[in-house]
Amino acid sequence: MRFHAFTPKHFDAIPQLQRLSPESRFAMQVVAAVLPFKINNYIIEELIDWDNIPDDPMFQLVFPQPEMLSPGDFATMADLLRSNADPAAIKQAAHAIRLELNPHPAAQQTLNVPRLDGEPLPGLQHKYHETVLFFPRRGQTCHAYCTFCFRWPQFVHEQELRIGAKETSGLQRYLKAHPEVTDLLVTGGDPLILSANALSEILEPLLAPEFDHVQTLRLGSKALTFWPFRFTEDKDADDLLRLFERLSRAGKHVALMAHLCHGRELAPPAFGQALKRLRECGVTVRSQSPIVAHINDDASVWATMWREQVKLGIIPYYCFVARDTGAKRYFEVPLARCWEIFREAWAQVSGLGRTVRGPSMSAGPGKVEVQGITEIAGERVFVLRFIQGRNPDWVQRPFFARYDSKATWLDDLRPAFDAARFFYEEEYAAMQQKALEED
Repeated sequence: MRFHAFTPKHFDAIPQLQRLSPESRFAMQVVAAVLPFKINNYIIEELIDWDNIPDDPMFQLVFPQPEMLSPGDFATMADLLRSNADPAAIKQAAHAIRLELNPHPAAQQTLNVPRLDGEPLPGLQHKYHETVLFFPRRGQTCHAYCTFCFRWPQFVHEQELRIGAKETSGLQRYLKAHPEVTDLLVTGGDPLILSANALSEILEPLLAPEFDHVQTLRLGSKALTFWPFRFTEDKDADDLLRLFERLSRAGKHVALMAHLCHGRELAPPAFGQALKRLRECGVTVRSQSPIVAHINDDASVWATMWREQVKLGIIPYYCFVARDTGAKRYFEVPLARCWEIFREAWAQVSGLGRTVRGPSMSAGPGKVEVQGITEIAGERVFVLRFIQGRNPDWVQRPFFARYDSKATWLDDLRPAFDAARFFYEEEYAAMQQKALEED
């Protein structure tokens, strides 16, 4: 199946969209002028139930929805498009809106950027002790874009918003200097947009003895369900699998971190064929996704998905809270509801499905899990813990926040029991101040 990519200029070329009113199609154009859109023919033909649009979860996952922008921002862009405004004016208005959408959450452009010999390394992120992220510049796109994606700034035509490394020498020098790093996550965008040769240039050098401490090579990707032919029919699919096999046989743990949002993604035969080939060459597949409104904010969706993943040999790994960026206003789910969904779904699966952790917020200080809601000394509270922290000493320490039915993110929460601050806040503020001084 040949790859057909569709962007906003191709809306009229997608015949299924003719089922929508002209007003609905125009609304998509308005949102796509601000937030990125890209889809392919596989998703259109295999994953979307066109008899159930616009409510179909896979349609919501990939096609822009008008409520993704605030009413004021939507009106601004709609007026510009209707009046055929100068492209420069449209670009300027889109830029202003994007800057209000928290394009780089969780201090990823300040605290996360590592330094070597006193100089920052663009295209690398080192937030947690054991794990380094690498963003190859050529991999900063995807086979299609998820509407809730927290990496949306990677896909807009604004270079200053993007994270990406031109070459791999900085990565290799950094890994040599940091023997505490056991895991490398190649991310994007989607690294499986890269050719097998380009990916080999990143990964195969890590088979040298000086990188023995890097035990796990992770690939954060949506390709398994958005373009499974990457592993079966693409011209270098066999080369890609041979690369994974070489890495695995050499003793590296190759892990595909598959972004799986809904059980329907697991149904097409092409997905099953791709998964089989990956597992046969030694790749471990783990799944992760946030709970997002309009797509999977239902316990039965998660329970069904986890059960099917276990059946297929996929390891449920993370259940996230939608990050505080981009179109969060449309996709966010209150933390209390996230916990209810997670708990209800977790109760429906066997122990093999309970490898999943969550609901977890990838916030500035670290990955914070909502472990429960309870009452202590007469006060209703969220029970929280760090799964990962900027300081490893924070990990697994329980702490408590006042119950707030409307809270959707860590920053919305306040300490319980009249405490002045959460236990980590003073140290985290010092980290931020140090980063500012270094810049």
